[in-house]
Amino acid sequence: MAEADPRARRLTVVPGIGVLDATALVAAVGDAASFGRGRDPAAWLGLVPRQATTGGRPKLPGITKRGSKYLRKMPIQGARATRPVLRRVDNATGAWLRGLLARMHADVAVVALAAKMARIVRARLHYGRTCEATPTMTAA
Repeated sequence: MAEADPRARRLTVVPGIGVLDATALVAAVGDAASFGRGRDPAAWLGLVPRQATTGGRPKLPGITKRGSKYLRKMPIQGARATRPVLRRVDNATGAWLRGLLARMHADVAVVALAAKMARIVRARLHYGRTCEATPTMTAA
């Protein structure tokens, strides 16, 4: 199915999204028209912090873990598998991940990377564009 569906093919190019992830996300999300912002699919999967605002002061107590456990687990495992490769990549995502790993625990960075992948998935499904740029690797 992943080879026949152009939406699934667009998703398999994303690092950390495999054939199983792509087909499950296409089946669950469709064309992502129901998500208004980039944060919405990550919130739907339960990969972003809960928000509690009072008096104009936002507090982010922890991730929500709402949504499908199966769909949430897949991007996290994909992010965990691609973290060693992406931290050596010489592009914006690699620099973002290196900065994130310098500031916080590796497991928290993995969930943040999975949330970033969910945003990329939403953009690819919603806008229908592909980005076939091959990342260059730096010396490790």
